[in-house]
Amino acid sequence: MKAYLALISAAVIGLAACSQEPAAPAAEASAASEAPAAEAPAASEAAPADTAAAPAAGNCATTVEANDNMQFNTKDIQVSKACKEFTITLKHTGTQPKASMGHNLVIAKAEDMDGVFKDGVGAADTDYVKPDDARVVAHTKLIGGGEEASLTLDPAKLAGGEYKFACTFPGHGALMNGKVTLVD
Repeated sequence: MKAYLALISAAVIGLAACSQEPAAPAAEASAASEAPAAEAPAASEAAPADTAAAPAAGNCATTVEANDNMQFNTKDIQVSKACKEFTITLKHTGTQPKASMGHNLVIAKAEDMDGVFKDGVGAADTDYVKPDDARVVAHTKLIGGGEEASLTLDPAKLAGGEYKFACTFPGHGALMNGKVTLVD
């Protein structure tokens, strides 16, 4: 029992130490909550938006942002059926390198995503995506803070099923995921 408590305590301390920001005393934290809007954190590091990453009429591209807090800025990417090709640009708005906080964007059928994650864990040399994985519709390379990567896909590949997107960097997929919706 003591061994389990020690492991749990170590995990909690380790997770608390992962933050890049020093802990603020209670007085500073309450003062920060009363600070003017000009001192609010940048939108790229704020909590992700609940709005869909929807293309404008005739627009066959969108940008998805990822940050050092293991968040995408959207939970839904809408892809127009009218597009011959659709491009998704992944922009890492954080500062940490890809070795410690790398992000990618992988699209697969919802029912295949668990297998894509499991096979990707052992594929560090190929950006945590199993080479030539037929379950993967498209994916970006793994990027670090300040970098961008794009993928282009044929929207017809999204017909006939429910599709998801996620970051396959180990441990990120539980928080960094969403659905890909084919729209008119």
